[in-house]
Amino acid sequence: MKKFLPVFFVILLVFSTPFFIYAKTVKKVTKTATIKPIRILIVPGHDNEVWGAQYGNIKEADMNLALAKQIYAILKKDKRFEVYITRDSLGYTKTFADYFGLHQADIKTFKEDAKKEMKANVLAGAVIKKDGVPHVGVNESVAMNLYGINKWAGENNIDAVIHIHFNDYPRDNKWEMGKYKGFAVYIPENQMPNAEKSAPLAESVFKELHKKYITSTYEEEKAGLIPDQKLIALGTNNTLPANTRSVLIEYGYIYRFANSTMRHKAYKTMSELTATGIKNYFFRK
Repeated sequence: MKKFLPVFFVILLVFSTPFFIYAKTVKKVTKTATIKPIRILIVPGHDNEVWGAQYGNIKEADMNLALAKQIYAILKKDKRFEVYITRDSLGYTKTFADYFGLHQADIKTFKEDAKKEMKANVLAGAVIKKDGVPHVGVNESVAMNLYGINKWAGENNIDAVIHIHFNDYPRDNKWEMGKYKGFAVYIPENQMPNAEKSAPLAESVFKELHKKYITSTYEEEKAGLIPDQKLIALGTNNTLPANTRSVLIEYGYIYRFANSTMRHKAYKTMSELTATGIKNYFFRK
C-alpha cells in the first residue's frame, strides 16, 4: 500500500491546483471590487452674484472657477477618485442648484440646530471659542449655500472638500497694488470633529505649493497653515463629519495676478501642485 502513496498525492495535487488558483483569483477580484474611489468635492469660492475680491476688472469668483476646473480635470482623469464640483461656467451645477432650491428649509434647520448645539457646548465648557484671522463676513444667502454644501458633503460621504480662493485685504484704494503676497492654507481648528483628518491633507497640499510659492507675508498668515474655527467652509459649528476632510486654500493676493498670461500660467502650476498634494495624501506609500 505504501508504494502507491506518492501517486495518490500527485493525483490530489493535479486536481486540487486549479481550485487553489481559482480561490486565489476570486479573493483578488473580490478585494479589488471592494475598493471604493476617493470622493472629492471641489468648491470654487463665491459665485456670479457675490464674487468676492476684485482688482480692476478681475473678479475672484472667475479666478477661483478657472483654477478649480483645472484641479477637477486632473483628478477626474485618475480613476481612483470620484470628483464633484459645485460650479461651472454656467453657474452652480445641476446637482447643487437643485439641492439648494429643494432643500432650503432643511438647510436652514441644519444650520440653526448646529448653532444651538455649539452654543450649548461652549456654555458647558466642552468647546473653547478661539479667534482666528479676521475675515469679511458673508451675507445670509452665501452662508446658506455654504451650510448646504456641508450638509450635502456629509450626506454623500465625501472624503475631502477643497475650497479654492484668492486673497485680498481691506485698504484705502482697492484699485492699487497691495503690499502682501503669498499663499495660505486654512484648516479646521483642533477642537472640530474633522480637524484630525484634515490637517495631514492640508500639510500635503501645502508642501507641494510651497515648492513654488512663498507663504503669505500677512502677519497673521505667515505660518502658512492656519487653524480656523469660524469659517463655514471648514465645518464651523461641527457641520462636517469627522471623516470629511476640508481645506480652504488662499492661493495668493488677487492684485498679484493682473497680468493675464501670468495668471493663466499660474492656474496650470497651482492645479498640478494641488492635485499632487491630494494624491500624495490619499495614496502615500
